[in-house]
Amino acid sequence: MNTAIAPDPAPPHAVPDAAPSTADLSVRFQAVRGFTRTLVETMETEDFVVQTMEDVSPTKWHLAHTSWFFETFVLSPHLPGYAPFHPQYAYLFNSYYVQAGERHCRDRRGYLSRPTVADVMAYRAHVDAHMTQLLDGDVPDEVAALVEVGLHHEQQHQELLVTDIKHVFSVNPLRPVFREGTGDPGQGEASPLSWIAFEGGVHEIGHQDEGFHFDNEAPRHKTYVQPFRMASRLVTCGEFMEFMADGGYRRPE
Repeated sequence: MNTAIAPDPAPPHAVPDAAPSTADLSVRFQAVRGFTRTLVETMETEDFVVQTMEDVSPTKWHLAHTSWFFETFVLSPHLPGYAPFHPQYAYLFNSYYVQAGERHCRDRRGYLSRPTVADVMAYRAHVDAHMTQLLDGDVPDEVAALVEVGLHHEQQHQELLVTDIKHVFSVNPLRPVFREGTGDPGQGEASPLSWIAFEGGVHEIGHQDEGFHFDNEAPRHKTYVQPFRMASRLVTCGEFMEFMADGGYRRPE
């Protein structure tokens, strides 16, 4: 996974304020990586490789890309003696990290029948084993901060993975289901909706607490906010469907 161009010590999309403890980080690493595996456990092998449009990435690519992140930014520079799993995975599974080297075209990720899904799972296992080795020792704050960024990065891709596979399933006339529901969607009633008024004025926005934040959450600053109202609860799926049926996407008011 090493490239001729050295990657930034921390990708530019997130900023860790303080490194978490090594013990906590190890537990969180296992939890986040494990949840990604849980997301795909109901899928068939054929589901992992489909790309239905340029903005969709195959599930297999998400699984490999998140592993590439840890390999490139954590293991290769910080675990002595680490050997990349495959010399071409750096090219196949980079996304937009220009300083980490060249990358495969985004709109052609679905062209790749190889590496297989089994190969990608073996890649994840390889990275996980070496990350466990790294986190079992004394982890410098700089490295812990990188791992923290990597975990938030993987959680972002968990959301993307689900969004993308749902698009893949949506264009299939068989209407496959990503995951069966656990209850009757018509069960229960939403609480009455009311509107809560907020005064306008100068307010502070942006990150202020200790811990991780994304770079677009800083710096904290003052801004003028117009008076507004917010609903007392989340909109239900039924209410949103009524909004669409009433022409909500066609009527600008």
